Amino acid sequence: MKILLLEDDLELCSSIQSQLTKNGYMVDACNDGETAMLYALHTDYSYDLAIVDRMLPVIDGLTIIRAMRKKGIQIPVIIITGMTALNEKIEGLDGGADDYLAKPFHIQELLARVRALTRRPSEIKAEDNLCYADLCFNKSNRGLTCSLKTIFLTAKESELLYVLMKSPETLFSREQLILKIWGTSSEVEQGNVDNYISFLRKRLRELKSICEIKTVYGAGYSLTQKRK
Repeated sequence: MKILLLEDDLELCSSIQSQLTKNGYMVDACNDGETAMLYALHTDYSYDLAIVDRMLPVIDGLTIIRAMRKKGIQIPVIIITGMTALNEKIEGLDGGADDYLAKPFHIQELLARVRALTRRPSEIKAEDNLCYADLCFNKSNRGLTCSLKTIFLTAKESELLYVLMKSPETLFSREQLILKIWGTSSEVEQGNVDNYISFLRKRLRELKSICEIKTVYGAGYSLTQKRK
């Protein structure tokens, strides 16, 4: 499960990130509103939950939450803030937050709220199964099926294919793919993306699919159907 953490207090941010990581979550952290807005709006389905400090520099947290909701990003959001007046809490919840936690707080309470907001039904979600043209992909078991043949992908191959299949015929730059798959704090080079694209192309050839991963030189990649 992946969490976006937006907190400008570096010490507090590091502490929260450390505790969330120890509890099995993947965490991307931002410390200013401008950067946070970029991540929040352009990696929506990469995150399962956001923890947002209301008083961020440059762009405040509530503005970011409102922008997320306006764009249709419906992941759960917890506001953490020192603003504790009743009208401020109401404004935060009406602005799109799902929960409101006043500072100072105990990390165990934050973890409990995260668990409460990220509980999932035991059955496989429909969105874990994607189909495009002659391909069907099961995210849960990493199985890629074409006609009657199924092959199983590696973890990173699966994450990359999931991004491409969820938005077929959409052009993704290398930077966007790195952000969605490896996260904000990654030092992965763009050449790694090219390598995994090459791996997936071999998989599609193995399945004799009518789909291909098209290169738009200088721009990025997209999953399309082969032209006849």
